[in-house]
Amino acid sequence: MDTLPVLVAHADWGSSAARRRLAYALCQPDGTFLAVAPGPAGDPQTLLARLRALAPNGAILFGVDFPLGLPLRYAAVAGITDFAAILPEFGSGQWAQFYNVADHPDAISIVRPFYPQRPGGARQAHLVRALGMASIDDLRRRCDRAAAARRAAAPIFWTLGAQQVGKATIVGWRDMLGAARRAYAPDDAAFPWLWPFEGRLNDIIAAGCLVVAEVYPAECYHHLGIMLRGSKRARATRVAAGAALLAWADAAGVALEPALRRAIDEGFGAVPGSDDDFDTTVGLFGALNVVLDRRAPGEPDDPVVRSVEGWILGQRGESGE
Repeated sequence: MDTLPVLVAHADWGSSAARRRLAYALCQPDGTFLAVAPGPAGDPQTLLARLRALAPNGAILFGVDFPLGLPLRYAAVAGITDFAAILPEFGSGQWAQFYNVADHPDAISIVRPFYPQRPGGARQAHLVRALGMASIDDLRRRCDRAAAARRAAAPIFWTLGAQQVGKATIVGWRDMLGAARRAYAPDDAAFPWLWPFEGRLNDIIAAGCLVVAEVYPAECYHHLGIMLRGSKRARATRVAAGAALLAWADAAGVALEPALRRAIDEGFGAVPGSDDDFDTTVGLFGALNVVLDRRAPGEPDDPVVRSVEGWILGQRGESGE
């Protein structure tokens, strides 16, 4: 990367406050990065301002593990051609019901697409029919589809089950990104610029922006040489994976504060939710991997993907980057 960001951060973004964790690394005077141990992400409405306070001058790259972008088929029906432009409009005007999760199939609509409010007879087929899709895959973006190293992501508007992303998406869009894009002008240091919608990564980093990119820890595992032997919820699995994390940091020249090195050695502890700290660290290292030119951003060439669907940082793009 031609210009290094002064701060690289990643948030593992659960639907509850306790499951939202933040890790970051600060660029040192010699151009290397010092990574610190994960902690609470805190209030999403103040998070971007707090990141900017950590790095008042220069660019910030902030990775989030909720979707940025809309499935193409849904966007076509909704008449949306620019995700970054429509995002601050969700929750008001004709989109006033957008974030109100539908409690029964008849309540689902193009302007109220998240479902279901609670379990009990809810099926993804209800979303498919109500939104006028041909199949549930129409509610996945191109980057959400199954890849060689991971399974397909959950449909963006589905809010039920352990793998769902809908609830985290609501909090991330409504309480953080949408709110910030309404509150700040583009020339404000805390305004979130969205990758890849608003430019190539190298260009918007060089402009000193606070750049938000989708970073998916499950995508980063193979980027960093991590092979999970068992469930990441098991401490023994995380301890075993820690060797790859430490090897990557040494090879990339990323320094680890003692608390982070200890956390990696100990599998991030045994308390419930320790896997969130593991994934937060994986996401941080995955973002640094791109910043340090150890992996290409994967910028897609398709203008529809760049304006509507979005992309996952580091995932191989159609251009092969």
